[in-house]
Amino acid sequence: MTPPTSTEAAPQTSAPPQRTAPARGSRVPAGVSLAALSLGGLAIGTTEFASMGVLPGFAADLGVSVPTAGAAISAYALGVVFGAPLIALLGARWPRKRLVVALAVFLVVANALSALAPSFVPFVALRFLSGLPHGAYFGTAAVLGAALVPPERRARALATVMLGLTVANIIGVPAATWLGDSFGWRSAYVAVTVIALITVLAVVTLVPSPADDRGGSLSNELTALRRPQVWLTLGVISAGFGGMFAVYSYISPILTNQAGVATSLVPLLLGALGVGMTVGNIAGGRFAEKAPRATIAIALVAYAAVLLAFTVAASNAVTATIGLFALGFVGMSAGPALMGRLIDFAAEGPSLAAASFHSAFNVANAVGAALGGVVLAAGLGWSAPAAVGAVLPLLGLAVLGVSVRMERRTVTD
Repeated sequence: MTPPTSTEAAPQTSAPPQRTAPARGSRVPAGVSLAALSLGGLAIGTTEFASMGVLPGFAADLGVSVPTAGAAISAYALGVVFGAPLIALLGARWPRKRLVVALAVFLVVANALSALAPSFVPFVALRFLSGLPHGAYFGTAAVLGAALVPPERRARALATVMLGLTVANIIGVPAATWLGDSFGWRSAYVAVTVIALITVLAVVTLVPSPADDRGGSLSNELTALRRPQVWLTLGVISAGFGGMFAVYSYISPILTNQAGVATSLVPLLLGALGVGMTVGNIAGGRFAEKAPRATIAIALVAYAAVLLAFTVAASNAVTATIGLFALGFVGMSAGPALMGRLIDFAAEGPSLAAASFHSAFNVANAVGAALGGVVLAAGLGWSAPAAVGAVLPLLGLAVLGVSVRMERRTVTD
């Protein structure tokens, strides 16, 4: 997501960090280098969300129920939660390109091992490991990508780096789900492994090292953790955006059992969600430039409404497709405003803030998947995940209210 600067954020008391100078002397066009970085997003987005599409397959093959299999999705999300800030801090002094390559290699290994998992417990552990580089990759790639272009083109560069994640939900996830259905669930992780390997080769050969790239400062990155508004913004994400994951974690059985969709058509419907996420991300960037706080608040209210509507919409293939588009659109429309808010309040530690953004979203992922599994295990029916998920945006709205109230009080003091 493109992190625009919030026009409503409280003024900073310290100067923003110095940007790394653009790379010099490279014959590779900046757009090609940014596209190479975005391939990692394609691999990450595919491995994260394809697990939801192939969940029934690995549940049956590894001998667990569908609700129990949701633990593998939660494990990946928890890996992101722990790995994003931890790797961002441990790698703060690393040159950005070297760290991006190392994280892409980690993706190759973790997903290859996921495809070879002999039983459910090792598979869950490997999904946790697969999630570790997620947020750190995006945070580091965003900083590296911004350093490859002049300051006035930073927003466009960040959008290109994030493009792989949205493309994953249009092409990568449906394709991996189709592979899992046609050739077994393990083939989905083999596909991710191939994409991650291509990412390694592309970054090594096509991405130049920015001038004087010696990494960042650990002390500067840590300043983000001392800002109450950073924690409150992360709280908005963690509490408010789990609703989609409560549904998406079990989307394949929901569509086949509630909407009567043939298994072979599930990837097509998942493409509608990906299109919604892409359009929502682009539109959200424009909304955030004008009214970032209002964009977040409206998105949370709309999110709750769409989830409630999905309890009914999911009973029909056509309305389920529309509902999935709406879920993707609303769920991603607040992303640019939230990213901008984090960066505004953590200007000295951009890598940690960017990584924590993804960490918080995966707290929401874990919470949503867990709640969806609880209501399904309780026998409340396939519409129950959307119903329980509709409560979460309202919790996020409450946290946002606290954040805005504190922000206004700081401005007036």
